[in-house]
Amino acid sequence: MIEKEEHAIVLDYLPYGYPLEKKMMPLAQAIGVKRFTLLQLIPRRGVKLEIGEKVYIGDGKRDKIYYILGRLPEDKLTETAKQQLADFIEKEIASNEKKFVDFFNNASAINTRIHQFELLPGFGRKHTEAILSERNKKPFESLEDLKERVSNLPDPRKAIEKRFIEEITIKQKYYLFITI
Repeated sequence: MIEKEEHAIVLDYLPYGYPLEKKMMPLAQAIGVKRFTLLQLIPRRGVKLEIGEKVYIGDGKRDKIYYILGRLPEDKLTETAKQQLADFIEKEIASNEKKFVDFFNNASAINTRIHQFELLPGFGRKHTEAILSERNKKPFESLEDLKERVSNLPDPRKAIEKRFIEEITIKQKYYLFITI
């Protein structure tokens, strides 16, 4: 059974709906906290939502959200929502750094031709070989440790952020950080 989102973070609040659509109903663009699902939420009448606000969207009585309109298509993300999404992901990586360090300590080959590391933007076969060689000597302790021990490596934090955004906004063949 797929776990449903219980809470979402408001990325943008459009009190008059989308500018080019006929419907003038208030709408919030949000991201689920657990599964990082992009959602369109309809607030209750008279409720004004704040950007960055955490709202309850689970089953039962919702105090601020009337209903979930559905998934938020990537092409409808406002510029404000895109910026908030980037900030949200940056905080997510910072507050769960161990999870991402574990990824570098445990990632494996997807098949004989491609390794999970190669799905990260800017990481190629040479980076993969260098990371594997270093982690065989000693597991990485932090993303900083990884960057120091592997020469010419793109910033792992930025690469994770970019990949995270790709996984959230664009359908992927392989997912590293979110579950579909």
